[in-house]
Amino acid sequence: MSQIGVSPRGAERFWVIVLLLPTLLGLALGAFGSIAATIGISLYQWDLLSPAKWVGFDNYLALPEDRNFLKALGNTGLFSGIYVPATLSISLIVAVLLNQRLRGVSLCRLIYFIPVVTSPTPVGLVWTWIYSKDKGVLNAIITGFGGDPVHWLGSDMALYSVVIVNVWGAIGEGMIIFLGGLQAIPRDVYEAATIDGANRFQQFLAVTVPMLLPSIFFQAVLSTIHAFQAFDYVYILTQTGNGGSSVPMLVFNIYREGFNYFRMGNASAQSVVLAVIVLGLTLVYSRLNKRWGQQG
Repeated sequence: MSQIGVSPRGAERFWVIVLLLPTLLGLALGAFGSIAATIGISLYQWDLLSPAKWVGFDNYLALPEDRNFLKALGNTGLFSGIYVPATLSISLIVAVLLNQRLRGVSLCRLIYFIPVVTSPTPVGLVWTWIYSKDKGVLNAIITGFGGDPVHWLGSDMALYSVVIVNVWGAIGEGMIIFLGGLQAIPRDVYEAATIDGANRFQQFLAVTVPMLLPSIFFQAVLSTIHAFQAFDYVYILTQTGNGGSSVPMLVFNIYREGFNYFRMGNASAQSVVLAVIVLGLTLVYSRLNKRWGQQG
């Protein structure tokens, strides 16, 4: 089979390399360099001020006994267990509803996508006001109906409150991905299902979901990465007076270890563990996608 395309030759090849060089250097130093540096620092005891001391794998061996790390890991696991399926299901429902030829549907898509491109800081401050125990909108509604105010950002409710904000902010991203998948499904398939007597819900289960499996797995990978990297809203909504959090997540704990306590080796070791977990879950999704996603 003949190869289609044009490859650079002579002087063109030189200029291609020159134009790609800044990007390649940034990738090598910024990405791979950071990974190598993090792994290297995780083998030392270092507080940024005194000389680094080699400790080998001691930072890793200390993690199973670190209560803060274990608590943050558990919170992150619970957060991910709620966030990922909620984001997938709500984004898919919104995408199906907005995959219609109706007047104003483009405006609706824009409204759902705005939180994706909005800075987390002002959004987090608005949600802080909404969740406020004394002057918050939610508690004003609850007390208006005769209920008692809820401490939404307290230790009991903070995780679920943060999940709601993160899901709200991620719906637009999933909606765009699912809309792309929905619009790639041939209309003939739905027409054939209609002739066979399938209603809308049956078509959704038998046609839409199977043919969207690649998009679903892709969005699952993105949602899982976002869940384990959750930091912005956690920091803004749940930070306590002593610099801690009412519901510490793994990235927040890494930040606190590194930049509050200056235990850079411990923070780097936790970062490596986080990267390994995300990589492992991504490989699982990839294997499942090869088994089931290609069938769609």
